[in-house]
Amino acid sequence: MVSQTDSYFRDVRIGVIGGTGLYTLDGLTVKEEVTPVTPWGEPSGPITIAETARGHQIAFLARHGPSHSVLPSEVNYRANIAALKAVGVQVILAFSAVGSLREEVRPGDFVLIDQVIDRTKGVRGDSFFTGTGVTAHASFGEPISALLRDLVAKHDSAVPEITVHASGTAVCMEGPAFSTRAESNLYRSWGASVINMTCIPESKLAREAEITYALVCMATDYDAWRESEEPVTVAEVMKTMKVNAANARTLLLDVLPELETAVYSPGVCALTKPETGSMQYAFQQDPTKQSAVGKEKLRFLFSNYF
Repeated sequence: MVSQTDSYFRDVRIGVIGGTGLYTLDGLTVKEEVTPVTPWGEPSGPITIAETARGHQIAFLARHGPSHSVLPSEVNYRANIAALKAVGVQVILAFSAVGSLREEVRPGDFVLIDQVIDRTKGVRGDSFFTGTGVTAHASFGEPISALLRDLVAKHDSAVPEITVHASGTAVCMEGPAFSTRAESNLYRSWGASVINMTCIPESKLAREAEITYALVCMATDYDAWRESEEPVTVAEVMKTMKVNAANARTLLLDVLPELETAVYSPGVCALTKPETGSMQYAFQQDPTKQSAVGKEKLRFLFSNYF
């Protein structure tokens, strides 16, 4: 019997999530658009399946929708991640516009974060297991794949006009309003490098779904902490956004050949090995006590466990 998940499967192992300002990919041949219907609803928009110069396929999804119609707190993150996994995605390289909390992270710079501080307010669906009657706990001490982050960092010369910072901590706030100056200074005192509104729960859900995930943070402004500057405005953000989007596309196209080699080569993929099967021992509940309805819902993601 063909399951709902099987009907969407395309063996598209690489997924790209575009953030504010990055709504399309250039330099790739578009093959089709699909909108998987998941047990958590529909994703922010259609998933574009495109073919690279080497003949492999990648999936692209605009986090806020093709016309940026979805606010950060209203993004259906569960549907986005579930839909990407449904078409076969094993690796997600995500991009996000951020505010800088450090002098050395200039507007236009990129930061390959390795840690996250969650300042969201519990209004977002942040686990596939919520309400299912199935209990599971994902490891999240290292929220970003170090292997994927290091792979991307090796290609920093693709955008020589900016600095690509190889590590950093992101604060994820609720939004859609930007930080107060007091909040911005608080986050700086915590040692954070950048602030955004979307990396939680996106990164958490990718981990639950056993997908290798890394985030390229694209600085648009200095947030509100600089006493010598006016608080950040939308106009200031938009001014930098077009340049960031162009640099993101350049970086992605430079990364893709090595990423394709890693995930499409025969045998065990070293890049995705830490996440593959990572939920196997996460279920801390007697299987006979798990909800049958919940297990059916989770089978969309975890057909090998239910």
